[in-house]
Amino acid sequence: MSDNSNTFLGLLAGTAIGATLGILFAPDRGSVTRQRIADEAVSAKDNLATKASEWRDIVGEKVSANKETLDDKMDAIVSDASYKAEDVITSLEAKLKDLKAKNKKYQKA
Repeated sequence: MSDNSNTFLGLLAGTAIGATLGILFAPDRGSVTRQRIADEAVSAKDNLATKASEWRDIVGEKVSANKETLDDKMDAIVSDASYKAEDVITSLEAKLKDLKAKNKKYQKA
């Protein structure tokens, strides 16, 4: 992401410097120079929109990948909890069986 930020800043700085130098050394009339500035502004806006769209896609992909990873982790946790619950239930059933057996001994006596 840092490379994209540096690229964007470089693009923005280059556009500003280019526009300034173009105005200073313009051999054309003012109306032509103003039209070139307007064209450059539109071009810069389009480039910015393109970069913003690319960044949005990159961020969206990363968020989606993180969500899938989180979903996988949650599934693993639920699965582990389910196995642990089964172990606890099995243990409790064994204890209950032992208690019932002891209770039968006491009832016969």
